[in-house]
Amino acid sequence: MKTLVVYYSYEGNCRFIAGQLKAALDADVLELETADTRKRQGLAKYLWGGSQVFSHAEPELKPFSVDINAYDLVILGCPVWAGSPAPALCSFISKAAIRDRRVALFLCHGGGKGDVFGKLRKRLPGNTFAGEIDFRSPLRGDREAAAAAVRDWAKTLA
Repeated sequence: MKTLVVYYSYEGNCRFIAGQLKAALDADVLELETADTRKRQGLAKYLWGGSQVFSHAEPELKPFSVDINAYDLVILGCPVWAGSPAPALCSFISKAAIRDRRVALFLCHGGGKGDVFGKLRKRLPGNTFAGEIDFRSPLRGDREAAAAAVRDWAKTLA
């Protein structure tokens, strides 16, 4: 089974999970990067991220080249921002036209996932959903426990 992991990571949590998925599934990986590379800190980060979510922004992404149809399974991951998927992943979903694929979803968050899985499923009609998993700040917690959870989840996707 050919697998692609597509993710956006602002603080490295989703990058960590994507790396674990790559190893567990021998997957190809695409890290999404926004054209705006400025890193905001503290309150500015939350104001900026929240304004993107509430304005339904789909930020410009740095160029990428991927043929979604070449993959049997597409795993999408992002952080939760203000109860929504990070806008960079929404940009990718809009551009990639993912249809008739097996899709799995992962999230990283600091406090709660809300209905982000539901919001992502609504953006991805015409696909079969293979699974979902979320992680609470994996880089701040027990990394080995998070890695083990990824390995266990990967077995259900194979």
